Amino acid sequence: MSERFDVVVIGAGASGLMCAAEAGKRGRKVLVLDHAKKPGRKILISGGGRCNFSNYDVSPSNFICQNPHFVKSALSQYTNWDFISMVSKHEIEFEEREHGQLFCVDSAKQIVQMLLDECDLNFIEFRYQVGVTDIESISAGYSLLANGSKVECESLVIATGGLSMPKLGATPFGYQVAEQFGLDIVSTTAGLVPFTLHKQDKIDFSELSGIAIPAEICAEDGTTFKEALLFTHRGLSGPSVLQVSSYWRAGQKVTINLVPEADVKELLLQSREKHPNQSLKNTLSKVLPKRLIEVLIERKQLTDKPLKQLNHKEYDQVAETLEGWQIVPNGTEGYRTAEVTLGGVDTKHLSSKNMECKAFPGLFFIGEVMDVTGWLGGYNFSWCWSSGFVAGQKA
Repeated sequence: MSERFDVVVIGAGASGLMCAAEAGKRGRKVLVLDHAKKPGRKILISGGGRCNFSNYDVSPSNFICQNPHFVKSALSQYTNWDFISMVSKHEIEFEEREHGQLFCVDSAKQIVQMLLDECDLNFIEFRYQVGVTDIESISAGYSLLANGSKVECESLVIATGGLSMPKLGATPFGYQVAEQFGLDIVSTTAGLVPFTLHKQDKIDFSELSGIAIPAEICAEDGTTFKEALLFTHRGLSGPSVLQVSSYWRAGQKVTINLVPEADVKELLLQSREKHPNQSLKNTLSKVLPKRLIEVLIERKQLTDKPLKQLNHKEYDQVAETLEGWQIVPNGTEGYRTAEVTLGGVDTKHLSSKNMECKAFPGLFFIGEVMDVTGWLGGYNFSWCWSSGFVAGQKA
């Protein structure tokens, strides 16, 4: 004996909850399944427990996808302002932080509760700690086993996320479903993730652990971010590093302007006029932590001597070193600490209007499981809201 639903959503995360709520509003009988004990686990821990749920400025350029045009339709059908309106309707107090990032003033729990409140329980049923197996295409849609019990549905929505944060239960389940139906997977890697350094670099910079500086960091493809950089005991982190990590590939270097707010050569020339006997180290400590300068001197990337002993070529070299400092990361910290997964289900198989699989009507992929990755700053949640919404209009 099998149960029958209009829609089964696998995954009670951001995109899955959004999709379920929208399908339920259309009077569709929806079943939401998740292997976790409760919904929205990634929402709950995001933004330090405050959930960076969106951004005041969301555009297709904030997303990485093999087809850069794919995200346009969903983002225009359900915008950041639509979600902000929902947050306001539920009287959730939020605040803007730098770069237009929006966070709950109180708790990420409010976002999860809001999404649950949007779900009409007359139409939507939730089941947790459920293992899903044996997904099949049938004449009337799809069938699956949920903890061994047969469930049939007209529409099946895969909202199982990527591989980041395995402690929260991340699995390759969604990719396996896609491959079962013959869909291509864009190779996955960790995104929005700290860099680790090669052994000697790690030794040299480890004592700077905890020091943060403003920086402008550039990947080899020219993509540049200007935000804080943080030295850690394993390597480099901070918003600028997390951002550029999504554009970095193994073996590539990154170029970092360690003093984006200052003109190094101008600083040196002005200081020389006033304090010709001042050392280079003491001069540069006006714009950089002294310990960082000492490490660069120890590494022979800078030579400490009085300013009056530097010639113009040496002034240029100091400026080039600090404004174009280059380092080759050893790797990243991987999925363990990554905020997102790059790659995923190839969007060429999906309708950009509603996330439905072109070859299998009624099969949808939404959220992080697909090859769409947002920048740091609320963009990945924005994609979950938009992709979940448009799928919920059709599923």
